[in-house]
Amino acid sequence: MLLPHAPDAYLIQLAADGRSPLSIAQARRHVRLLVTFMGPAMIIDVRHEDVARFLASDVVGKRADGRARKPSSANALRSSLRAFMAYTHGSGLAPTNTAQLVRRARCGPSGPRVLTDGEVAKLVATFALAPTDAERRDAALFTTMLRTGLRVGSAIGLDVEDVDLEARELRLRRLKNGGEDVIYLADHVVGLLRVWIGDRRDGPLFPARHGRRMCARMVGRRLEQIASEAGIERQIHPHMLRHTLGMSVYGRTGDVLLTARALCHRSVASTAVYARPNAAQVRAAVTG
Repeated sequence: MLLPHAPDAYLIQLAADGRSPLSIAQARRHVRLLVTFMGPAMIIDVRHEDVARFLASDVVGKRADGRARKPSSANALRSSLRAFMAYTHGSGLAPTNTAQLVRRARCGPSGPRVLTDGEVAKLVATFALAPTDAERRDAALFTTMLRTGLRVGSAIGLDVEDVDLEARELRLRRLKNGGEDVIYLADHVVGLLRVWIGDRRDGPLFPARHGRRMCARMVGRRLEQIASEAGIERQIHPHMLRHTLGMSVYGRTGDVLLTARALCHRSVASTAVYARPNAAQVRAAVTG
C-alpha cells in the first residue's frame, strides 16, 4: 500500500476505538505531515532512517509561520507518529514498526500562557464596540471562551440546542477525550448569549458565513485581528483564554479539584499546571 493511503484506514481504526473527534483530527494533521514529507512512497519502503529524518526536519522543528515548535507540541507529534506506525505494523501493512526507536524529548512542563488583567480589559472593551454580525458573533464566542475556559473544538462544536439559558448551562458534546459534560455560565454571559441567539432554535451557536460551522483556524485568525485592534502587542491564541480561566479559578479558590471540574479535565494531573502559587504566597510561606 502507498503511504498516502494508510492514514484513511488508521483514522477509521481510531474512530472504531472510540477516540474523540479532536484526537482523530490531531492524528490526521500529524500523519499528513509525514505523508507530505515522504511523498508517494510504499509503506514497506519506509525505514527507521526515514522516520528519523522526518523528526529531525524543519517540518517537525518549526511551525507553519517559521517559528520554533514548542517541545510539548513536537512530543505530541512524536506520539502520533509512533501510534500510526505501530498501527501499520500491527495491521500487517508494514513488516516492522519503523517508529519503535522514537522517544519523546525530555522537557519540563510549560506554564500556562495567560492574558494579563489589562489585556482582558482591552479585549472586553473591543467586544463592546462590535458593529457587524460577524463581530458580534466573535464577541459572544470569545467572551464565552474566556469566561468558561472552553477549548476551540468544543466552542465551535456547540449548537443552539446545547444552550440552556434558564439553567445557565452549556452542554458539551465535543470534548478532547470524548464523552459529554456540562459547564456553567455567569449572568453576564447568559445575557450576552440571549441577545446573540435571538429567536434561533437550532444550528451552530457560532456560525460562519452562510450558516456553516467555524473552523479552528478561522477562530484563531479572528482573535488575532481583535487583539491587534485592541492594542495588544503580543500574539494571542484561543487556548490562552482557557489558560486564563484556569489560573483565575485556581487563584480564587486554591482548589485543584474545583479547577479540574471547571475545565472538564478527566484527570487532576492535567490541572496541576495551574497550581502555581504567586510570588506573594511564596514570600509569605518562606518568611512567615
